[in-house]
Amino acid sequence: MSSGLQTRESRHEVELPDGHVAYWDHAPAEPGPSTRTILVIHGFRGDHHGLLRLVDLMPQHRFITPDLPGFGASEAFRSREHSLDGYAEFISEFMDALGLGPDTVLLGHSFGSLVCSRFVTAHPGRVTPLILINPIAAPALEGPKALLTKLAIAYYRAAAALPEPAGHALLANPTIVRVMSVTMARTKDKPLRRFIHAQHDAYFSDFASRESLLESFRASVSGTVTELAGRITLPTLLVAGSTDEVAPLPAQEKLQDALPDSRLVVIDGVGHLIHYETPRIAAAAIENFLQEHPA
Repeated sequence: MSSGLQTRESRHEVELPDGHVAYWDHAPAEPGPSTRTILVIHGFRGDHHGLLRLVDLMPQHRFITPDLPGFGASEAFRSREHSLDGYAEFISEFMDALGLGPDTVLLGHSFGSLVCSRFVTAHPGRVTPLILINPIAAPALEGPKALLTKLAIAYYRAAAALPEPAGHALLANPTIVRVMSVTMARTKDKPLRRFIHAQHDAYFSDFASRESLLESFRASVSGTVTELAGRITLPTLLVAGSTDEVAPLPAQEKLQDALPDSRLVVIDGVGHLIHYETPRIAAAAIENFLQEHPA
């Protein structure tokens, strides 16, 4: 990867058919012949901040990082359900609005992997290649985190049943956010753990409304990338953590087998927070993959 390069980050807003969206454009100060445009789709309850460590490590490329509708600075869908299909249509409309062509690289993390896989099967030929970090390859109610998933479902149902103020307060409860953060972090590096917790404290509860969050949660447990794998024909890079309990490694290996054209990179000792804990390794894997699949 290149070093010493500078990028120009700028904030933008765009009006789409079903809502107002904020996005950030990270462009190289001096684009080169190998510069690619990479559209980043963040994970559930996050926003564009989540992948910035990865963006900073790849200054030779142009990254476009929107806040998904209903999260961060973006408006919730005005009439559309916050479902995987709804978010897939958002990507199509967003690309149209920005004039992004078929040489655009699509990158999704966690919940973003579900959205991206739904998009590429509904709109073939719109992007190439596809990069999925910590992809959701198995049903949420299976594997080592099945019990925690059931508890999460009960948590969101309780938030939906309560009056609006109490329900919103439960969803944004800082203690629950910290428990989630501690559970997912694998690093023993204390400054990095503090950084991860601070990121979750700052951005994990920045959602537009209780209703949009509950719809998005239902979407996050409603499918897997594996279900669509046979229809994903474009080159695909999977970046997985060896100790990821949200997206277990055996499921990642099955996903790779199901994808017609894919590569699986496994990072040892990291779980579901590759974008925070091992972004340098992930960036190197992505750069190698892009060199093998030029525009």
